[in-house]
Amino acid sequence: MSERPGSGRRELWVWVVATALGCLAVLVAAGQAWATVRGGTDVRAPTGGDLSPALTPVALAGLAGVVAVLATKGVGRRLVGALLALCGAGAAVATWTALGDANVTGWLREQNVMQGAADLPWQAALLWPVVAAAGAALMAAGGVVAIARGGRWAGMSARYDRGAGNAEPKAQVNEDRALWDALDRGDDPTDPR
Repeated sequence: MSERPGSGRRELWVWVVATALGCLAVLVAAGQAWATVRGGTDVRAPTGGDLSPALTPVALAGLAGVVAVLATKGVGRRLVGALLALCGAGAAVATWTALGDANVTGWLREQNVMQGAADLPWQAALLWPVVAAAGAALMAAGGVVAIARGGRWAGMSARYDRGAGNAEPKAQVNEDRALWDALDRGDDPTDPR
């Protein structure tokens, strides 16, 4: 069963949008508050990036991976897909560990040591960790899809590759070569002999 013309391009752009949205979801979620401090104290709530500093770098690496998939072909594209899947897995692990009780309590203690606040009560703000987890899943899935299907997608330079339709006919090349050979021998190719 052959694919319809243009279906590879459509699949590529659906992949780009979905995977880039996953990366952006992790990036945006990393900058939002993931926990709130109870008790009316004047304490800044930790963001996802505060609790798990790896979130922003893996999201940015994922965005770079999306661009790299567009720019590569073949084995290079599969390798970039594997790295993108690893970025998604890293974002998932970072999301999972960010809201650990010891992690949040330790961060709050470090930030408020001057105020003498040892154990501040807190609760998780679940919206942004869920957004980050969904984004991480999209990133990882995008990497897997790039490994499995990326070989069928055109690369950035595909429109500039010399295809069979753009190649000069072999007869013309041979005729041009014959003219140059005649000049090399000292013959005048314009002489109508």
